[in-house]
Amino acid sequence: MKNLLLLIFTWWNRETAGTRFFTWRKGERVGEDEYGNVYYRAKNAGPLGERRWVIYSGTAEASAIPATWHGWMHHRTDLTPDEEKRTPFPWEKPHRENLTGTAGAYRPAGSILNTRPRAEGDGDYEAWTPSA
Repeated sequence: MKNLLLLIFTWWNRETAGTRFFTWRKGERVGEDEYGNVYYRAKNAGPLGERRWVIYSGTAEASAIPATWHGWMHHRTDLTPDEEKRTPFPWEKPHRENLTGTAGAYRPAGSILNTRPRAEGDGDYEAWTPSA
């Protein structure tokens, strides 16, 4: 029962019932990335061209799409990363989704959310106080 309610009411966790039905009826599975996101294209291209979409493996966050699949999603290439057989350059870092709003987000020294205190510098800041 819980899974049925989650399917109906939570659009941010995987797909909704409507998206599942649309994908089953009109979609063709193209591939899956290393994070479990599944990519689809329309079986028949419409008047505006081919439609492409993704079903996220977890929270629906656009930055969860790796760069290789991002190019395919935005019609930069017609080849999927599986078809392209691209080897990454040695200087490329592995993909990481946007961590803003999560516990893994960057918190600079001195931030209220940072647990470490800011180190004092030479000639550090002195707060202004009005003279009485």
